[in-house]
Amino acid sequence: MTRFDVLTVGNAIVDIIARCDDQFLIDNAITKAAMNLIDAERAELLYSRMGPAIEASGGSAGNTAAGIANFGGKAAYFGKVAKDQLGEIFTHDIRALGVHYQTAPKETFPPTARSMIFVTEDGERSMNTYLGACVELGPEDVEADVVADAKVTYFEGYLWDPPRAKEAIRECARIAHENGREVSMTLSDSFCVGRYREEFLELMRSGTVDIVFANRQEALSLYETDDFEEALTRIARDCKIAAVTMSEEGAVILRGGERYEVAAIELEELVDTTGAGDLFASGFLYGYTQGRELKDCGRLGCLAAGTVIQQIGPRPDKSLSKLAKEAGLI
Repeated sequence: MTRFDVLTVGNAIVDIIARCDDQFLIDNAITKAAMNLIDAERAELLYSRMGPAIEASGGSAGNTAAGIANFGGKAAYFGKVAKDQLGEIFTHDIRALGVHYQTAPKETFPPTARSMIFVTEDGERSMNTYLGACVELGPEDVEADVVADAKVTYFEGYLWDPPRAKEAIRECARIAHENGREVSMTLSDSFCVGRYREEFLELMRSGTVDIVFANRQEALSLYETDDFEEALTRIARDCKIAAVTMSEEGAVILRGGERYEVAAIELEELVDTTGAGDLFASGFLYGYTQGRELKDCGRLGCLAAGTVIQQIGPRPDKSLSKLAKEAGLI
């Protein structure tokens, strides 16, 4: 028996979510549907211009851990916050979900990371992230016993931005593989892929990473091609398992010569795409660590992603376990 199904490692961020129109993005030089890294001064400026907002604990891997716990899985999380109000909010929220979280906080500077997320009428989210304390995550924050006792350790590609986090991830991968566990990553963002393409490919080809999550744009960026089928062929060759999402077209799961296409669930209303990829990973990894067939893992991923995009915020306000049971998936 293992203590944890999935350990996720990521940037501990509090999301500040507000609606806006496309003109607001243009007026404020915000790249639509991307994650834009910003400094403290721009964070203050954008916050001052935001409309009414919702604050919610977020961060890509934190959202995935929350989703796994929502399914009934055993999740753990590594991520750095500061000893400030947003840090207390983040810590309370993730622990309240039943996720193991013991990463020691920093003192008050730099402050806890926050992401101003602007949601346009089409449901697209444009993220403007001040990384703050989360970039201080390092090898000293690796709880070796937790890594050794998690079936899969999952991390976000965004962690390649802060340099010491790379050391922490490589240490996690070493411990995981020494204990017969697996390592997974999400490519996070096509711009992130552009920054670290060669390093990501090295992680996959060396076997440091076993399972890779990507969306269509990230897969195309990874191989610098406009041919999606070519990207799928190459990613299947470069890693043990690849799960590639395609928005309303669902997802495709690849393992060696195996290929499974999974349909997206029907939506009543697209509200906010924040967390879609994070929740797809949570459903897939929950199924995977429960020994489910790959196609069913993909279906669980699509269920979780389709559920979260029908609400505001990246953490489902419905029981994914109940929805999966009703759909006959668990």
